[in-house]
Amino acid sequence: MSDLIHIPFHGTDVLAVEIDGKPHVVLKPAIEALGLDFKSQHRKIAGKSWASVVNMTMQVPGDTQRREMTVVDVRTFLMLLATVSEAKVSPEARPLLVAYQSEVADAIEAYWTKGGAINPRADEHQVNALIRQAQMRIELCQAAKGLIHADHLEARARIVLARGLGEHPELDAAKAPLYTHEFLKGKNLSAARTKSVAGIFGKRVKKAYIEAHGCPPEQYPLNLANGQVKNVNAYTEEDRSLMDQVWQQHYAEPVAHKAVA
Repeated sequence: MSDLIHIPFHGTDVLAVEIDGKPHVVLKPAIEALGLDFKSQHRKIAGKSWASVVNMTMQVPGDTQRREMTVVDVRTFLMLLATVSEAKVSPEARPLLVAYQSEVADAIEAYWTKGGAINPRADEHQVNALIRQAQMRIELCQAAKGLIHADHLEARARIVLARGLGEHPELDAAKAPLYTHEFLKGKNLSAARTKSVAGIFGKRVKKAYIEAHGCPPEQYPLNLANGQVKNVNAYTEEDRSLMDQVWQQHYAEPVAHKAVA
């Protein structure tokens, strides 16, 4: 078993252990410190796709023996706290919870409106690491010239720069990257329906692109949710009308016309 470690949390500490190099919060003492019922909070995360829950035997400070305890990764712990009603925590812990949830709301807003969020308590080493990460991405964009669709490359570089400056990226709307899966999302299809049409739809769009431009679309490396990278056809918003044509021709439901008496 890993030794217990302490994670700073808004002026307090939470107990944690390291599992495979990642800190995991000992859930029960952290939850009870807020005056909440551990069992009810544990039920909240049971079966959640975003939750990482591990049971392990350990001895925590103040206990006289080793017991099986539930630990969760930091991501799960923070997600759980974001769902807690401030009316249900102890008066002493309420200011801490409110401050945390307000900071989460600020971070989410910055993520969606500015392309990223930086912790105001980030130390110099963490800020420098973020800057270096942005530099490496810009260098990668530079190295990819001639290999990736120029419009995609410029859009990605602008996004990286804007995130590094804490600003919203300025993109030419017509040159913004457009992926076939994003186009299909806009059709409000069920997950099963999207999966069934995605492959053929992509092939039909590629064929239509070749017919319109006399050459196949260039490729772009897309980062998938599972960490893998997949080369996909690179389209831009200028190609949305082409995708609309393919959709209307092969997938749109026919419009029913009422008979005129």
